[in-house]
Amino acid sequence: MTTRTNEAWVAELGAPGPAQEAALADLRAAILAGLPYALSGWLSPDEPTFAALAEEVAQETLVRVLDRLSTFEGRSRFTTWAQKIAVRFALTELRRRRWRDVSLEERTEAEHAIEEPSWTADPGPGPETQAARAELLASVRRMLDEELTERQRRAMTALALQGMPLEEVA
Repeated sequence: MTTRTNEAWVAELGAPGPAQEAALADLRAAILAGLPYALSGWLSPDEPTFAALAEEVAQETLVRVLDRLSTFEGRSRFTTWAQKIAVRFALTELRRRRWRDVSLEERTEAEHAIEEPSWTADPGPGPETQAARAELLASVRRMLDEELTERQRRAMTALALQGMPLEEVA
């Protein structure tokens, strides 16, 4: 893969011809190389569906990068920007696939089937659940206070606790 500056990526991808084809091939290779690590928390590269997903993500990312080339601001490396697009698309696709074959009617019926009887004394969480929640909350608080910078803490608080959209936080 050829090493390019941000300006070279934009120039080569923006002008049709052999230079664009070479840049697209290099960008595709960079995306495919980064996906196993980027998606390791959600899908193992050893999974049989990983190769097909990676190829789909790479193709869609190339299309999106070309469509949004004029929006690249140069605040990061070009390949980092493209990888971000790829990872967001991949995670969206994984979420869609998880729910693709789920019937809303079946889920609604299943939820009603396991519903607690109305005569139970306390339908709230039990002591084990409450203790686990308190422990998890304490761990999250400790991480927020001790392991994040002030800027990271503000971003995490806005995103996770206040529900601010990721684009606004960024």
